[in-house]
Amino acid sequence: MTFNTEQVLQALEQVTDPEIPTVSLVDLGIITGIDCQEDSIHVTMTPTFVGCPAIEVMKQGVEEVLQTFTKNGKVSVNYDIPWDSNRVTEKGRKALKDFGLAPPPKYDMVLNLDILHTVSCPYCNSHNTILQTPFGPTLCRSIHYCNSCLQAFEQFKPV
Repeated sequence: MTFNTEQVLQALEQVTDPEIPTVSLVDLGIITGIDCQEDSIHVTMTPTFVGCPAIEVMKQGVEEVLQTFTKNGKVSVNYDIPWDSNRVTEKGRKALKDFGLAPPPKYDMVLNLDILHTVSCPYCNSHNTILQTPFGPTLCRSIHYCNSCLQAFEQFKPV
């Protein structure tokens, strides 16, 4: 059976983040490499944070997709180049917002405090929000409050 990187990438779009089931690993930018050979596929993943509790579930989902192509599928986790929130695609940002999470803003890799405090509410789009705590339910999220619609919400942290 022949397969190519684009086919594998498209198939991997069905693997979603177990904590945010509306967004794929591809759109989160977690899939960082696909190497297709004649009879094998090697996928490299870079999780959003070291110690991500969902990494084994994500690996299993990727392995299941690879089994539809070949029995010689391999998934490895790599931290050589750290994940950053600029890897999230526009489709991924929309999926995060649809899930009720403020997506991380794009930035020029210089993280200042304003970017952590200037967050648009995913419910009403107001910028009249405040950071409640940078520590959310997972390492990749912070908790904010909207003074306009009076909703608490989480933001996928910019890193």
